[in-house]
Amino acid sequence: MKRRSYLKNMAAATVAAAFPSFAETASKAIQLHVDLSVDPAKETQMLDIFHHQFGPAAAKQPGFIDAKMIKLRQALQGSAPSGANYRFVLQFQTEEQRQHWIATPIHQKLWPTIENTLTSKDYTVLLYDVS
Repeated sequence: MKRRSYLKNMAAATVAAAFPSFAETASKAIQLHVDLSVDPAKETQMLDIFHHQFGPAAAKQPGFIDAKMIKLRQALQGSAPSGANYRFVLQFQTEEQRQHWIATPIHQKLWPTIENTLTSKDYTVLLYDVS
């Protein structure tokens, strides 16, 4: 029995050593949610820009955690955002780091290319604290 307890404790210690700041980072992180109305005729173009240019550029920024472009399948309860068919989700360790990213020349260059695939630039932008 002591061997089994020892192995469990070693496994827990290994995980804690490998991810020392995971809980700390997650508790301070922010998420930006942007509801987008992507023109169906430009959907492939938008996804190409996001996956091959925008996402990789964002991933190089200090504090970057994750970026996703998710497509709305259906509203199961309540109403979906009017006209929105995609949600862009961006996560950084702090809002200050996200602000630094949006001020970079590469962001200033790439975000308009995504906006140019939208049917409307009147989109909802929500900032969340990750808890």
